[in-house]
Amino acid sequence: MKAYALKTLIRTAGGELYRIGRSRNWQLRATFEQLEVIISAIENSDEPSWQWLAKHLNNRQKNLSHNDLLRIAKRNLGISINQLMAKTDCTIAQARLVIDELEDLD
Repeated sequence: MKAYALKTLIRTAGGELYRIGRSRNWQLRATFEQLEVIISAIENSDEPSWQWLAKHLNNRQKNLSHNDLLRIAKRNLGISINQLMAKTDCTIAQARLVIDELEDLD
């Protein structure tokens, strides 16, 4: 029953959880914002067996590509370098590169 509750939590946040073929492996498809909601919901839950997933998603979220950072910055127009760094845990060099690229597009 705990697994069904976790799947429901993920779906209500807008994420998509599905099995890869017939294997035991699962894949989660969600945007950065949906992942933030899922992680905070898991961390705020009273279920200790779900905490490994929040920790795994947190670690995975810190390894964002340049395109991921660019997509996040485009959704939040007017975001500063410091705000981007705080939101994504990226380096200052990555944030500057993304912001400079966005400013060149204008």
